[in-house]
Amino acid sequence: MKKHLVLIEDEPAIRDNYRAAFERRGYRVSTYGDRSSAWQVLRQSLPDLAIIDVGLGNEPEGGFTLCQDLRSLSATLPIIFLTARDSDIDSVHGLRLGADDYVTKDMSIEHLLARVTALLRRADAWAEALQKPDEIVKRGRLDLNVDRMTVAWDDNAIDLTVTEFWMLHSLVQHPGHVRSREQLMEAANTHLDDNTVTSHIKRIRSKFLQIDSTFDSIQTAYGMGYRWNAREL
Repeated sequence: MKKHLVLIEDEPAIRDNYRAAFERRGYRVSTYGDRSSAWQVLRQSLPDLAIIDVGLGNEPEGGFTLCQDLRSLSATLPIIFLTARDSDIDSVHGLRLGADDYVTKDMSIEHLLARVTALLRRADAWAEALQKPDEIVKRGRLDLNVDRMTVAWDDNAIDLTVTEFWMLHSLVQHPGHVRSREQLMEAANTHLDDNTVTSHIKRIRSKFLQIDSTFDSIQTAYGMGYRWNAREL
């Protein structure tokens, strides 16, 4: 199915040129010359991407208003501002209002098309990720949500740092298997000395012990590293 682009531009010649260029590349394109007519349609049905001129007719900042309105309907709709103004103030203001990109009208159509393609790919990836269930690792009383980076023990949340989370994740992936300090550092994508790794493990244990005073699932393999107790399955 063709991706649906919407172009809101008050200059007919520019509007028609862009529409023809996008249609030649296989997009379905709807165009509007002012904010109100665009909003009447878009509030009922959103496109795959919107390209909005900042100045629309007698509204010098009508595009900014339309962007805010569209963003209130969707946090993920890709929005590009297209404008003759190239000042930093305009750019920052537009991005703060929720636009994903900001291009000037002197930019080549090929450059604009590249921006459109990139934003549509990102939107597709985001939509695909939302369709997938979160990756959950369950080990007995432990629930570890990889996507949300959350940990719970007996349904009680454990507040871990990013480094602690990935160390724990490395341990619970293969219960009973020893993970060396080097492997734990690699899992956390960091470089630490042995004493610091030991300190991280101690902190992880202490956080679980605050919830459960009998916690002993992280075992020390002396001279080798640490492992998750295979009994916790």
